Amino acid sequence: MSSGIIGLGAFIAIVTVLLILFFISRYKRCPSNKILVVYGKTGGESSAKCYAGGAAFVWPVIQDYQYLDLTPLSIDVNLQDALSKQNIRVSVPAQFTVGISNKPVMMLAAAERLLNLDRASINSLAHDIIMGQMRLVIANMDIEELNTDRDKFVDSVYTNVGDELNKIGLELINVNVTDIQDESGYIKALGQEAAAKAINDAKVKVANEVKTGSIGEALAGQEQRIKVADANSKAEIGEAKADAAATEGKNTASIAIANSNAQRDIEIAEAERKSTAAQKVASAKALEEAYTAEKMAEVARAEMEMARMKAGEIVQAEIAKQKAVIAAQAEAEKNRELAKGEADAILEKLTAQAKGTEELLLKQAEGFKELVKAANGDPNSAIGYLMIDKLAELTEIQTSAIKDLDIDKVVVYDNGSGKGVTNFVQGLYGMFPQLNDYLKQNGLQLPEALVKGSEDSESSDSEE
Repeated sequence: MSSGIIGLGAFIAIVTVLLILFFISRYKRCPSNKILVVYGKTGGESSAKCYAGGAAFVWPVIQDYQYLDLTPLSIDVNLQDALSKQNIRVSVPAQFTVGISNKPVMMLAAAERLLNLDRASINSLAHDIIMGQMRLVIANMDIEELNTDRDKFVDSVYTNVGDELNKIGLELINVNVTDIQDESGYIKALGQEAAAKAINDAKVKVANEVKTGSIGEALAGQEQRIKVADANSKAEIGEAKADAAATEGKNTASIAIANSNAQRDIEIAEAERKSTAAQKVASAKALEEAYTAEKMAEVARAEMEMARMKAGEIVQAEIAKQKAVIAAQAEAEKNRELAKGEADAILEKLTAQAKGTEELLLKQAEGFKELVKAANGDPNSAIGYLMIDKLAELTEIQTSAIKDLDIDKVVVYDNGSGKGVTNFVQGLYGMFPQLNDYLKQNGLQLPEALVKGSEDSESSDSEE
């Protein structure tokens, strides 16, 4: 059993280590001279995510990655027979330095257009773009501008070539135009003209400089003679001033020595004072740190004791809480048992009552069945027998209702025939048909003999 558990644990550990190593292997770091391109399901609207430096986690299956090299490309462009604005064909050999840009927008463009191309293919594509844009730039410039205003030419190249290279994610780093030549010799003639003009200007400048030199030489001799005479007079005055200055310097040196000695004594005393004060400050600071450390130790000890007391109180409170919970659960269980017992007793009582009622109704039904059988199968007659059987009970109830009343006399009102009580009894007996109609509305009926006898009595009365 234990060996199986150990084996399972070892298997889980190996799987965990392998998973960790796998996820570590999918964490890709980007060198500073490359761009990390992560493509696949990137979670955005862009087709890829580009990282210039840093690192990114590449999800397996749904993502993959490649690198774009930021190393610059040197492209030699030997443009031949390009037409200028004056329709003169010129040749412009130049050297371009381009590279993949690390700007976010151009990184994405490079990822979309250059990801699977090698450096030679990128070089060829950039060369074709540069050749086309160079011809466009030369077609908009004169020969004089190409020859004299190189800055304008280079700026135009940067603008046109750079914009086109940016569309595929490349950036123009440097442009070096080595020479510009034309097949008609126009540029050479311009050079010869400029050289002749420069030679003539140089000759004029030489003549002017020779004239200036002669005048300057004469002026220099005159100034020299004036300065020599002035120097002799100043030398005599200087000797006298030198003697006075020497005496004054000696006195000043003596005063300076005395001041220096005094300053030295002051600085020595100040240094001794600072040393003594520093020692006292260090001693006081050491005592202060010792007191502070002791105070912190006491505070820590008090906090530890407080925490121990609080922990004991919390434990006691938790124990009391658990006891209260257990007691409440026991009381609730007891109440549930009592309630269950009372419910069972009530259910048994109601069940017994229902059974008694059921037995009573069954017995009554059997008795009514026997009564109907005794009445030769006539249920109405059976019901009449039941009502007759209850007349005595009803009479007793009516009697008990008026037995305590004090009745001095009974007055009977008739219809004026003079029959008195007899007429009253006959009227009471004549109520049976109406009573029978009422009972029929409720599914009952008086005995037919009783109703028929009442109707016969009413008909005889009416005949009289």
